[in-house]
Amino acid sequence: MDMTAHTSGSRRDAWAMAATATLHCLTGCAIGEVLGMIIGTALGLHNAATVALSIVLAFGFGYGLTMRSALAAGLGTREAVRLALAADTVSITVMEISDNAFILAVPGALDAGLSSPLFWGSLVVSLVVAFLITTPVNHWMIARGKGHAVVHQLHHADHAHH
Repeated sequence: MDMTAHTSGSRRDAWAMAATATLHCLTGCAIGEVLGMIIGTALGLHNAATVALSIVLAFGFGYGLTMRSALAAGLGTREAVRLALAADTVSITVMEISDNAFILAVPGALDAGLSSPLFWGSLVVSLVVAFLITTPVNHWMIARGKGHAVVHQLHHADHAHH
């Protein structure tokens, strides 16, 4: 067996797992982020309040999606909360720092209003930026058995029981 191909395949698998973990995390973050930006902008909140609301909602939805999967896999509520915190905290934090830093760096993005292509375009690009920055972080964590590696182990254990 060619060890180079095996090692290369393992690296590809690890990056695929990191990308999948990041997309999972991004789903919850994006729901919260977009909802927070819409609410904050619609209510005319200060940019800092809009960003804060978006961050709170991103963490809530991000943790919520992981907990939903954990509960569906048979974990109790306490274990599901622990799993969500262990799996998502670093990923969501990196994602929120990067996407909010980006959107704040775009002149007038938050003040543009909900009907503006600038608002929506910068929000979409900020989520892409967050994905690109967070994927290597998740890869690093998964390689060390942290973050979404814990969720991955749960899924393998769940499939082994069926």
